[in-house]
Amino acid sequence: MKPPDSICVLRLSAIGDCCHALAVVRTLQTHMPSARLTWIIGKTEAGLMRGLEGVELIEFDKRQGRKAHRDLASKLDGRQFDVLLNLHASWRANLVSRLIRAQRKIGFDKSRARDLQWLFSGERINSQLNPHVIDGMFGFAEKLGVMQREMRWNLPLEPAHYEFAESVMSAENPTVLISPCSSERARNFRNWPAERYAAVARHAAERYGATIVLTGGNSDVEADYATQIANDGPAGVHNLVGRTSLKELAALIDRASVVICPDSGPAHIATAVGTPVIGLYATSNPGRTGPLLSTDTTVNAYPEAVKKYLKKSVSEVRWGQRVRHPDAMTIIATERVISRVDQLLA
Repeated sequence: MKPPDSICVLRLSAIGDCCHALAVVRTLQTHMPSARLTWIIGKTEAGLMRGLEGVELIEFDKRQGRKAHRDLASKLDGRQFDVLLNLHASWRANLVSRLIRAQRKIGFDKSRARDLQWLFSGERINSQLNPHVIDGMFGFAEKLGVMQREMRWNLPLEPAHYEFAESVMSAENPTVLISPCSSERARNFRNWPAERYAAVARHAAERYGATIVLTGGNSDVEADYATQIANDGPAGVHNLVGRTSLKELAALIDRASVVICPDSGPAHIATAVGTPVIGLYATSNPGRTGPLLSTDTTVNAYPEAVKKYLKKSVSEVRWGQRVRHPDAMTIIATERVISRVDQLLA
């Protein structure tokens, strides 16, 4: 089959999922070098990906509602792609896909094509047994005949972003970056208690002389977390919550010795830049959404949470099923996280 001349990738959000999608884009660039690549992406996520070489980014600002659809239709007017890869199974992405003219429209297999995605795609990727999220995305490259995987990301960061990161880090001592909160969603329950983060930060600072950097978004929850960790943690904590761009955050993660976070975007940014992650997982299965290159340092309390709150074993629940209980993350003992810090910094 003749390789496509033009490929449109549709993945609007979230940060972690867009990092997974970037590995697929890099794979397509390597193995289909003549194909023109266009990526339709959310406005927030474009803040990290803007500047990708060889990729046309078209931003979609969901906050603008119908105007966002009109603007996208205008940008795509008269264009047709050989292939649309719809890496985003959601109702919003379904509606966006209707604006994209393509000879082939490929979506997820039916078991993963949420929100009736199969009605908007003429073809489907092959089904997979218990895949990681990134495995599902690589299924789209495989559908095009590309079986090799390029596990490289090369985020488009500039010297100014690294200068910012290095201005808050010590050249002599390790840096522990803590991104304590996941995104705010209904019944998400991914956040570990702030006082436990503070205890881990004290241990890292006292035992290893580590610089502690706190990062996160602009929400009140994240601000409260940061205040408590800074107050209860060691002296000299750098509280950057709500004060960085996504590219500055990526540079901070790149320069850090280790990242500690729950199931959230920073875990996957760290994977993209090669920084080890202490992922904190109890309400979600790290086999599906964990930091891909840090399985040996991720704290996996998901089996205990499934047993305690769902009264089942992991093999008895649907793959990727969430544990929707506000106390589930407290299963992760502080000592387990400290042992991971020792594993990486000793």
